[in-house]
Amino acid sequence: MTDDDTAPTTGEQPLPNRQTPFSEAFKAFIPQDWAPYSDELPDALPATAFTAARRSAISAQFPGDRLVIPAGELSVRSNDTDYRFRPHSAFAHLTGLGTDREPGAVLVLEPTDDGHDATLYFKPRAPRTDPEFYADARYGEMWVGQRESLAEMEALTGLACAPLAQFPDALAKNAGATRVLVVADADAALTASLTAQRISHGAEADAASDQRLSVALSELRLVKDDFEADELRAACDATADGFEAVVASLPEAVRRGRGERWVEGVFGLYARHAGNAVGYDTIAASGDHANTLHWIGNDGDLRPGDLLLLDAGVERDSLYTADITRTLPVSGRFSPAQRKVYDAVLAAQQAGIEAARPGAKFADVHAAAIRVIAEHLHAWGLLPVSVEESLDPSTGGHHRRWMVHGTSHHLGIDVHDCAQARQQNYREGTLAAGMVITVEPGLYFKSTDLLVPEELRGIGVRIEDDVLITAEGCEVLSDRLPRSAEAVEAWMAGLLP
Repeated sequence: MTDDDTAPTTGEQPLPNRQTPFSEAFKAFIPQDWAPYSDELPDALPATAFTAARRSAISAQFPGDRLVIPAGELSVRSNDTDYRFRPHSAFAHLTGLGTDREPGAVLVLEPTDDGHDATLYFKPRAPRTDPEFYADARYGEMWVGQRESLAEMEALTGLACAPLAQFPDALAKNAGATRVLVVADADAALTASLTAQRISHGAEADAASDQRLSVALSELRLVKDDFEADELRAACDATADGFEAVVASLPEAVRRGRGERWVEGVFGLYARHAGNAVGYDTIAASGDHANTLHWIGNDGDLRPGDLLLLDAGVERDSLYTADITRTLPVSGRFSPAQRKVYDAVLAAQQAGIEAARPGAKFADVHAAAIRVIAEHLHAWGLLPVSVEESLDPSTGGHHRRWMVHGTSHHLGIDVHDCAQARQQNYREGTLAAGMVITVEPGLYFKSTDLLVPEELRGIGVRIEDDVLITAEGCEVLSDRLPRSAEAVEAWMAGLLP
């Protein structure tokens, strides 16, 4: 394979204002005497054994329509520094490309008489004679490393591939309706090309039509295939490694001050080493911070005697992520008050897990868990009404003062996966084998809540596990991490120095 196998770029662009101009002598010198690119093609990505079936499933829903699924574009963090790229989840799901692949790329499903033909348009590496090789900080090999050729990308994905520069011409071909997955950071030129194509065929961009594609792509991920289930198992296992490392480092986190940040950093190290990154911003909430549901400031101290609520997940290179929460006593043992709250949350979680089975409603998991929460709150004298009155959504809901969030969400390539799915297929849907959900009840007693007994104020507890619905019931993918108070204390005793 030679430089001639790759597509040239459109020519030199104006230099950034901080870049030294390149002399003609340099331009003649830079492409000389490089070892040739390897002729050996890469192995196919593991997901490609499943991506064709996923594309066929979405194809069957839109016969005769051209489907356009962009990866998204690099997003500027500051001046000429970009955020780390992550492709749109639907693009990753249909192509198998994860990690930082492939900014600017577009997957097109072109209608045929018996389905769709798929083509991946992306920016292949430029020849070393092209200014992109040495001058383009976003795509140049000198700057970001060696990119794939067309043949290499085809080997990786099992897709027909073409240079992104050919995409506008491909759009000019006759087609029926064009449905586009709207991506917030899509390339402006791509959006303009799509708009021009639609107008040329007498159709403005149809937001409702595009939304239907977005919904279908989201619902396509409600039931996971075997590859996805295995990736989530591996993500949970890697996350358990990170939690163990955090426990071992707790004394150092206490000693150094600003221990929440130390915990975040230790887990982030494991996530980055074992996978792509964290699947979402880590919540490392100690003391009263645990009562702020999405606490990601992580700038507080860890103190002996406090609890640490750690909500974190490793995202694999495939982009599938775990989402696990454990509430840990910083010193290794729960106080009586902490254990009282912890045991109530554990009982609620167990009820939720037992309700997670095929044929049950998605809402049944929350209903089972929240009933246990309400029963404990009533027994402690905190509810001003009966359990049944509190559970009546039209007149009650008093228990939500101490657990305002839902118990479950779908999990997969996104931490809150399938978010565009229709209400009747999500919140009101039925659980089926292959679905993966979280079960994560909690109790949150803010230090300023005067309705709560003083001994409970400032205690926040959440326990969260990732659950695969099976034909017989469910599998707790994250069961390597202990859940009962006794098991947590024994586990920590074996890890604390």
